[in-house]
Amino acid sequence: MEIRLTEADVRHIVESVLRNIDQRLASASAGQADKARPEAAGGCSVRPAAPAGGASAGFAAGGATSGAVTSGATAGAVAGGVTSGMAAAASRPSAPGVVTGGAASRAGDLGVFERPEDAIEAAHRAQREYAQKFGMEDRERIIRAIRQAALDHKEGLARRMWEETKLGRLEHKVAKVELTALKTPGTEDLETRAVTGDNGLTLTELAPYGVIGAITPVTNPAETIINNAIGMLAAGNSVVFNVHPSAKGCSMFTVQLINKAIMNAGGPPDLVTMVKEPTMETLDVIVKSPLVSLLVGTGGPGLVRTILASGKKAIGAGAGNPPVVVDETADLEHAAKQIVLGAAFDNNILCIGEKEVFVVDKAADELIFHLLNNGAYMLGRRELEQIMEFALVSDIPGARPSCSGDEWRSWHPAKEWIGKDARLFLERIGIRDKNPELLICEVDFDHPLVQIEQMMPILPIVRTRSLDEAIEMAVQAEHGNRHTAVMHSRNVDNLTKFARAIRTTIFVQNGSSLAGVGYGGEGFTTMTIAGPTGEGLTSARTYTRKIRRVLAGGGLRNIG
Repeated sequence: MEIRLTEADVRHIVESVLRNIDQRLASASAGQADKARPEAAGGCSVRPAAPAGGASAGFAAGGATSGAVTSGATAGAVAGGVTSGMAAAASRPSAPGVVTGGAASRAGDLGVFERPEDAIEAAHRAQREYAQKFGMEDRERIIRAIRQAALDHKEGLARRMWEETKLGRLEHKVAKVELTALKTPGTEDLETRAVTGDNGLTLTELAPYGVIGAITPVTNPAETIINNAIGMLAAGNSVVFNVHPSAKGCSMFTVQLINKAIMNAGGPPDLVTMVKEPTMETLDVIVKSPLVSLLVGTGGPGLVRTILASGKKAIGAGAGNPPVVVDETADLEHAAKQIVLGAAFDNNILCIGEKEVFVVDKAADELIFHLLNNGAYMLGRRELEQIMEFALVSDIPGARPSCSGDEWRSWHPAKEWIGKDARLFLERIGIRDKNPELLICEVDFDHPLVQIEQMMPILPIVRTRSLDEAIEMAVQAEHGNRHTAVMHSRNVDNLTKFARAIRTTIFVQNGSSLAGVGYGGEGFTTMTIAGPTGEGLTSARTYTRKIRRVLAGGGLRNIG
C-alpha cells in the first residue's frame, strides 16, 4: 500500500528521527562516558530544515549511520512505509547546521573548512551523492543556479576582489565575473561518441574523476573559482580549492555563494569546498590525499612543477609573456585600439594580455600615433628610468611575483606595483594631470620590460627592420611558454608565418588578446589555460575520463 505524505509530514518525520538520534547519543554519553567515542560526546543538534526538494535518505528510523551529523548534512528517513521517493522530498538545511562536541572541528561553513582533510572528505561525500543521485538535467539546473548567483553578485564580487588584492580595475573585474558566468561551458560540452559496424556498438563516454584539487591565483580569484566550479561540476566532479592567500576573503565569499546556489537548486552541500587558511602545507595535504584524483593549478611555473611531481593526473596553467607583431599591411588605427584594449584591461594582470609589441619600422610611427589617440601616454627616456627605479627590482632571489620567468632572469616586477593604475606611476614621478589607460615606451629588444611578464599597464614597443626580425624577436620574448600571441596584419601569409613560428595555445589575428577567451571574440571562456600540460583552454570535458563501453557480436546493428 502506498502512503502519500505532504512535505510537512516528511519534514516532521525527519526531525523526529534526528531528535531520537540526539537523545540516544546523549544517553550513551552520560551512561558510558569513559567508553564513548569523542565525536559522540555531548550529542549533536541541527537547525530545523527549511523546505527544499531533492534530499537523500541519510538515516534509517531508530538508528544512525554515524556518531554525529556534520554541517550541511542531508537527512531523510525510512519509516512506516515512507517510500524512497518521499524521502527524497525531505528538506536540507538552508544554512549550515550547528554542531557541538568533538565533531565541531570537522564542520564546514558553506564549503569553508578549517582543516584540508575535512574539506576533502566533505567534497568526497558530496561527489558520491552527486554521481549516484543526480543526472545531467540536475547538473545543468545546478549550473544555471551558479551562473545566476554570480551575475546577481558580480558587483559585490568585483569590489571584494579589488579591495582585498589591490590589483586591477573594478569595472574590468565586473566584466570578468560576467564573462565567466555566461561563457563557461556546462553539460553541453560533454558529448558521447558512438561507433557502429558489423561487429557491434562502441560508446565513448565522459566520466568524472571524482574529487578535484584546484589551486587559484590572486589575479583572478573569484573568476577562476566560478569558471572551474561550473566546468568541474558539469563533468560530475566535486572540487576542493587551495586559493591564493592574498585573496582568501573574496574566495571564501565566492565558495559560500556557490554552495548556497547549489543547495537552493536541490544539490548536495559541499560540492565546492576550500581551506579557510590556505598555505603550502594545506596544498601538500590536498596534493597527497588519496581521495583527490585530479589536480588543476592556475598560476606560475613553480606551481605547475609541484602538481606535476605529485604522480597524479595534473592540469597546469602556467606562464605567459604574450608578444604582439604588427606589420606594414595592418589597419593601424584598429590595431592600436585593440592593443590598448587588451594591454590596459585590468591593468594588464591577465596572463593573456599584450605584454610587448614588435612593429615593422615602416608602420611604427603611425601605430604610436594611434596608440596615443586611444588613451596611451608615451614615456620619455628619463620618465621610463624613473619608473624602473621603483617598479622593477633586480637580483633578489625568489622575489618574482609574476608567473613567468626562468631562473637566470635578474629583473622582476615590484609586487606592490603589479596591477596598479597607469595614473599612479605618473604621479609617483611627479606628473599629476594625466589619467591614461596605458603607458607606452620605445625600447630595445633586451630591455627588462620586454623580457619579463611584468603585469603592469606599461607596454614596451620595439621597432624591427623586417617582419622576419619581428617574428624572431617575438618568439624569443615569449620564452617557449606557448601561451598567447597576437598579430595585426592584412597579409594571410604573414599571419600564417607568425602562427607557425610561435605555436601558442591562443593566437589572435587582428583583435585584442581578450578575444582569445571569448571577450569580443567567438567561443567559450576559461580562466585556466593549460599550455604546459597540453590541454589548452580548459572546459567541462577537460575534467573527465574517457570510458569505452562495447557491445560486441553485432548487437544493435539494424542496417544490413
